[in-house]
Amino acid sequence: MSVLHDLAVALAALTLVYFAALNLVYLAFTGIAWRDLVRHLRARGHAPDDEVFASPVTPPVSVLVPAYDEAPTIVESVRSLLALRYPLHEVIVVNDGSQDETVERLQEAFDLVPVRKALRTLLPTAPIRGVYVSRRHRNLWVVDKENGGKADALNAAVNASRYPYVCAIDADAILEEDSLLRVARPIIEEPEVVVATGGIVRIANGCTIDGGRVLDVRLPRSRLATMQVLEYFRAFLIGRVGWSRMNALLIISGAFGLFRRSLVETVGGYSRETVGEDIELVVRLHRHLRERDERYRIEFVPDPVCWTEAPETMRQLSRQRRRWQRGLGETLWRHRAVAGNGRYGALGTAAVPYFLLFEFLGPLIELFGLPLILVWWLAGDLSPVFLVGFFVVAMLLGVMLSLAALLLEEHSFRRHRSGREIARLVGFSLVENLGYRQLLAFWRFRAFWDLLRGHRDWGDMRRKGFTTTVEAPLPPS
Repeated sequence: MSVLHDLAVALAALTLVYFAALNLVYLAFTGIAWRDLVRHLRARGHAPDDEVFASPVTPPVSVLVPAYDEAPTIVESVRSLLALRYPLHEVIVVNDGSQDETVERLQEAFDLVPVRKALRTLLPTAPIRGVYVSRRHRNLWVVDKENGGKADALNAAVNASRYPYVCAIDADAILEEDSLLRVARPIIEEPEVVVATGGIVRIANGCTIDGGRVLDVRLPRSRLATMQVLEYFRAFLIGRVGWSRMNALLIISGAFGLFRRSLVETVGGYSRETVGEDIELVVRLHRHLRERDERYRIEFVPDPVCWTEAPETMRQLSRQRRRWQRGLGETLWRHRAVAGNGRYGALGTAAVPYFLLFEFLGPLIELFGLPLILVWWLAGDLSPVFLVGFFVVAMLLGVMLSLAALLLEEHSFRRHRSGREIARLVGFSLVENLGYRQLLAFWRFRAFWDLLRGHRDWGDMRRKGFTTTVEAPLPPS
């Protein structure tokens, strides 16, 4: 009995250390984010987007759009990509064996015709059924193939691409007009060093979108989606800015990432053995370049915006987060040799250990560690004052970090100009620590069971489609 008691006390103490270390990391990253965002915005003022657009060294880009059952959003998404303000780019949509009207919607909207197009076969993919080009937009291609999964569709798009850089975009995403210019800026400034960049992803639910453009930025009506707005602020404006500063960025979102094509081909393209193909590719790029002692950077750029539709039901959000957690676990296991290995610099000594301890194992500690602390208190070994103080401080730190991310967003970009909406975000930042984060931890914990039983299903992610404007009828004469 004494051994069990001592073990429970040790685990409870470990939980306290875990929460203290996690909050210290986020506080440090918040400070880094404030400094870097101010510096980034100042630098952008000295070199506006017009200079990037006119620069002779701005590289042509192939935009890759894997699509499976994306009929509700695919046309608006492609329109936004065709309307990008960029000197030279092509859009390659890969229909990955959709069961809905994805191809039919594209044919109707863009007047597609079949063509003979030579495709590279460097990256293996499921069989290609046909290639189409738009009569209205000669830089729009559609590759129709048998179903092979998102990674397989991306590899097919890489094979079909003509240009030296490829930008992977989710089919339910919409880029702002200058987003591609902005995400390419670090590559234009240091083409020999910067091999990949990623932009920020924002929640499109509640926004008004027409012709592939976001006309009015509003918060979602759904409380669940609004919670995700704050969560995305923290993840991108604090977390990714911090890791990018250390050149140890593990995640470039699959919704919006720009890569040197030759390097993607060299490392074998996107892995079809994981549902986390985005994080796995980035870690593989890091390893490849570190093992060859090459000078490189993989950067997060905070102002190019990609708008995406967030889940609004518990079922859809649960599937998404379990899939993300599975992808993280598969990637960490595949690249376990990096953890703690000084050969890989900050990637091995800081980033991979952090994601292992705080992101992958974090749900175990959050779900079981807190009850152990209560048991420790009930056993009379923990001061009630300390227990109350711990929970109050943990809660206040969580609120403070959410508010800091919100302040960063409003100070830097001011997307939400309505005072009522700002007040709503402040209110949600006060309550999201009570229930929402615990729910996320539970869903992420369920991913352990998915991994143990070899569950590889992507999960059904149904799209509602973007809110578009409606043209008012003419008044009666």
